Amino acid sequence: MLHGKPFKRSSVPGVSIRQLVEEVPKGCSLPNFEQKPITLALQEGKNAIFRAVVCGDPRPEVNWQCSKGTLSHSSKYQISSTPGGKEHVLQINKLTGEDMDVYRCTAVNAYGEAMCSARLTVIEVGFRKTRKRQNEPQTDLRKELVDFRKLLKRATPPAPEKKVDMEQVWQLLMTADRKDYERICLKYGIVDFRGMLHKLQEMRKEREVKIAQYVNVLSNLRHIKVTKDGMASFHLELDLKDLGSKIYLYKDGEMVPYGFDNQTKHCLRRLGKRYHFQIQDLRPEDAGIYQVKVEDAEIFSTELEVGAIPPRVVVPLTEVRCEEHGDAVFQCVLSSPCPDAAWSFQHRPLRPSSKYEVSVSPDGLTHRLVVRGARFADMGLFSLGTGLHASSAWLVVEAGKDKGLTTSADHQLQSRRGGREARLDAKGQAQDATQSPRSRYKPGTGHFSEEARGPMGHFSQGLVDTEAQQGEDAMLSCTLTRDLGPGTWLKDGVKLGTRDGVVFEQDGLVHRLLIAHVQGTQAGRYTFVAGSQRSEATLTVHEPPVIAPDVAEKLREPLVVKAGKPVTVKIPFQSRLPVQAAWRKDGAELGGGSSGGAQVTLGDDFTRLCLPSASRKDRGQYSVTLRSEGGSVQAGLTLQVLDKPQPPQGPLEVQDCQGAGVCLHWRPPRDDGGRAVEHYMVERRQAGRSTWLKVGEPPADSTNFTDAHVERGKKYAFRVRAVTSEGAGEALESAEVLVAPEALPGPPSTPAIVSASRQAITLTWTAPRGPGSAHILGYLIEKRKKGSHTWTAANDQPVPERKWTVVDLRQGCQYEFRVTAVAPSGPGEPGPPSDAVFARDPMRPPGPVRDLRVTDTSHTSITVSWARPDAQEGDEAQGYVVELCGSDSLQWAPCHLGTVPGTNYTAKGLRPREGYFVRVTAVNDGGRSQPTTLDTLVQAVPFTVCPKFLLDSSMKDSLVVRAGDTIRVPVSFEASPMPEVTWLKDGSPLPRRSVTSTKDGLTQLLVPTASPSDSGVYTVVLRGLQGKEATYSFHLRVAACPRAPGPIRLQENVPGTVTAVWEPSPDEAGDTSLHYAVLMRCSGLGPWRPVADGLHTNHYTLLGILPGLEYHFRVVAKSELGTSQPSDTSEPWCVPRHRDTFAVKTPRFREPDLRQKPRFLVGLRAHLVPPGFECCMSCAVQGCPRPHVTWFKDDQSLEGNPAVYSTDVQGVCSLVIPSVSPKDSGRYKAVAENALGQAVSTGTLIVTESSP
Repeated sequence: MLHGKPFKRSSVPGVSIRQLVEEVPKGCSLPNFEQKPITLALQEGKNAIFRAVVCGDPRPEVNWQCSKGTLSHSSKYQISSTPGGKEHVLQINKLTGEDMDVYRCTAVNAYGEAMCSARLTVIEVGFRKTRKRQNEPQTDLRKELVDFRKLLKRATPPAPEKKVDMEQVWQLLMTADRKDYERICLKYGIVDFRGMLHKLQEMRKEREVKIAQYVNVLSNLRHIKVTKDGMASFHLELDLKDLGSKIYLYKDGEMVPYGFDNQTKHCLRRLGKRYHFQIQDLRPEDAGIYQVKVEDAEIFSTELEVGAIPPRVVVPLTEVRCEEHGDAVFQCVLSSPCPDAAWSFQHRPLRPSSKYEVSVSPDGLTHRLVVRGARFADMGLFSLGTGLHASSAWLVVEAGKDKGLTTSADHQLQSRRGGREARLDAKGQAQDATQSPRSRYKPGTGHFSEEARGPMGHFSQGLVDTEAQQGEDAMLSCTLTRDLGPGTWLKDGVKLGTRDGVVFEQDGLVHRLLIAHVQGTQAGRYTFVAGSQRSEATLTVHEPPVIAPDVAEKLREPLVVKAGKPVTVKIPFQSRLPVQAAWRKDGAELGGGSSGGAQVTLGDDFTRLCLPSASRKDRGQYSVTLRSEGGSVQAGLTLQVLDKPQPPQGPLEVQDCQGAGVCLHWRPPRDDGGRAVEHYMVERRQAGRSTWLKVGEPPADSTNFTDAHVERGKKYAFRVRAVTSEGAGEALESAEVLVAPEALPGPPSTPAIVSASRQAITLTWTAPRGPGSAHILGYLIEKRKKGSHTWTAANDQPVPERKWTVVDLRQGCQYEFRVTAVAPSGPGEPGPPSDAVFARDPMRPPGPVRDLRVTDTSHTSITVSWARPDAQEGDEAQGYVVELCGSDSLQWAPCHLGTVPGTNYTAKGLRPREGYFVRVTAVNDGGRSQPTTLDTLVQAVPFTVCPKFLLDSSMKDSLVVRAGDTIRVPVSFEASPMPEVTWLKDGSPLPRRSVTSTKDGLTQLLVPTASPSDSGVYTVVLRGLQGKEATYSFHLRVAACPRAPGPIRLQENVPGTVTAVWEPSPDEAGDTSLHYAVLMRCSGLGPWRPVADGLHTNHYTLLGILPGLEYHFRVVAKSELGTSQPSDTSEPWCVPRHRDTFAVKTPRFREPDLRQKPRFLVGLRAHLVPPGFECCMSCAVQGCPRPHVTWFKDDQSLEGNPAVYSTDVQGVCSLVIPSVSPKDSGRYKAVAENALGQAVSTGTLIVTESSP
């Protein structure tokens, strides 16, 4: 027994993996299933095939088992695997009910084992469902038929309804067409349509953000469709950001495994960016909502409805036998209701009548056909078709018992009366018989049934069922045990004679019926009667479909069409049996829409192949095979499509032939479109242009061309087309090529500055090298100011010398120069520019730097600074060079590359505690100054600076802060190394609510919310390592905004003025900065405007008081911390205005009549509400006097009904039902009445059924 680690989960659902070792070696792996066997449900008699794809290193060994043990029966079970491959196959032949089981597949290697299982369901159709197993006694067939009918009539229990996840419904709505919104909402009980649209808009925004993580473009969403072949498919186009992203398929929220071929129920086919999902062998349980996800992002949702799944035949029709004038009953069970199911007889539709009774069970699954008073003419093939599937069975009518044999005279009499049936009298049943040694039956033309046709006491060999192809010879024979006379032959109950085209033979006790060149009309039920004994057999004539000879003759000639034109090939045929048509192109089978748009149609007497738009890929050999139960026939045709030729075969070779031009070479086109190439057309396009110019037409037998009309130094593109009688084909185009110009000289060297002054600068350079530089005519010199991009010529004609003096310069400007060589072929490329040089007289070296000193040191660096040299000792310095010399060395070394532009520098990367000498030299174009050297040795140790505060004008000794604000006081200091910083308040440590921080010469006090308790004297103490200290103190006062002044009194001290006097603010005594502001307005509603500010007294006098106006006053206290609440006057100040009286005559006004009878501005509307929700029905009514509104339901007043309440707000009347129920459905009416009349508005309330 294997002992290992617990089972592991595989990436494939349903697969369990067990590791048998502690650690799997590197490069090896446990066995696993890339594809597991799928569950199968097949009819008995079929073959079941389980496929498994196994991986693992080393290669695992695969075993198949069932619940009964290992599968050892070689003829029943066939186990195979691909040599060197991963696929393993188990095939179970000729399924029976005993094969229904769970089959397990196990893969084992040295490191572990993997297991999975699949169930096989065998569908026993017809009476086989209740048949006895082997070695069991046979029961009565009639009893089995009764039991089977009871089984069909038994009502199947309703399947439990699936609970729908509304989140899946919302995902379905997001990708559904807008025209389907209403159908989906009604199906899933969504009644708030406007709310649904708003929610979809929000969900789409979230979905787009999530999809953008994995997908660049999502387009061409095609919802699920069911084809006529019973397969559902849907597809979409995805442009994935990462091609390795995983794609999942879900059904009703559960992941569904899928494959990549037609061997699985769910499969995915990918073509570029197009993903095509297929669901095969549709069943009702396949209905649901399907979702496609990329990683965790939902991409697409679609729904497969139950009604779209075509019904399948679960219990097919079986052969029915009945006596003449008896009733024959056919029954067929479908997988789902099919209202379009139709019955047919001999492939002709049947109409329900008194003879043919058609019925369907209440559940719509069982279809029943009763043939009343069956006759021999009714014997044939009956079928039930659902559009996609069909089931057929024979009706065999047997002669009734105890009936006399109809003689030829009687038959003639009945024929004159119009009857075609003959009544036979024969007793007994047929028995098994073997073919006579003298039988002329040809092998391969038919077979003999093993069903007996006569009693062994009178027939040693009875008639046997025979099958024959149309046009062949057929023979029926039987052998009697004793001579009973010549005997009589009948066909379908009618006596045969020599005029019927048959030959009767008798050889002793052997009686034969010979039919030469049998035809379809001669098929039927044959009976041999001798005395009172009979033997019966059926002759079946296979009639292959027939294609008319003239049609076959026309198909021998090739069919020629032009590209883009539609092609339709219709082949009529004749057949009495159902025909299947299989079209092939070059041996590959064609199907409707499966091969480049080819459409195949099959009618009752024709088959048609249609190509909507022919193209060159459609040409080839086409064949059609018409197949029926009577045989097959094949016809072929050749399709030629005339099209423009393909482009010539490339690449298009372009070669520079120097002086001869450009030579082109190509190969003839692979496909000339069915017409011979007449010539080629060569075109040329210059780079940067869009126009193509035709340059030649070489003949068809030439694939070379030389273009001599090209310009040197320019780029060209060429293209070639093949031209036939159908026109010019597609072009073979070359890349842009450069026609090599004559060799130009190379660039000269960088000019060197020989001398410079304010009037001229002298240059020199060396000659160029390379092709084209052998014969130099001269040189062109160009100049430009430094920083400019424009070059100007310094000489008009090329100069032969390699030295030149440039004049016409602006004094003090900085210039750059470059030189271009000129040869007979033209000027070459310019050389590199020179260094920038000033147009000025030579400079004097600068003087030595001044005040060289060390500003900072550390363990690895020294910082020095200096002052610029004295201008009187030389010209201005352009840079500085800093050099160091170790205490144990005599060599000075620069600390940097180039020069230092500033007057300070930090030398880094020094050895700790090492001594160095430092010197600085000034530099300009005139040379170097004398170096300035520090007199003392500088140690690479930290620089010690005593602690001290860096105080400036922004630092104050006293600070005032408003209560509630944040206190932030920064203090800068200087010290090296970093000192210990201590903050004190009134000589004590700071409270906890105060926060301090110190970093890089800055210490800061922070109080998040100031309060009066934070007032006091704050001190900062800096304490260095040597014990030296520095202190800084400041006073902080926290105060609130001033309080409002007291009441205001108004008095008139001088006529025409008013004086406002107020009580001082309580904070006036403690705050010297407090002052007052006075505001005034002339009316109670006007704006306040200031009339005085900055008052330090408690009164203010306003001049220019006007009579008749009211004056309101407001006083506020102000300080640097803010403004107090205002203090207003209780009564305004007003000086009466004396006016003269005069009379005013007002016109009379007549009140208009505004009375109006009620009318509804907005009427009631219909409402559709689910149970349990609130319903509010509203309307708007107008009338004068205001009308009274009464509500009715089904003409019954709702006043006093506790389940509803009504409102009336400014003419908007509403009736509210807090929680509706089905009994609230009905017709509602609002009646508005006043003294002038009434108005009525009606509406309907429909309460939907509750969702499951």
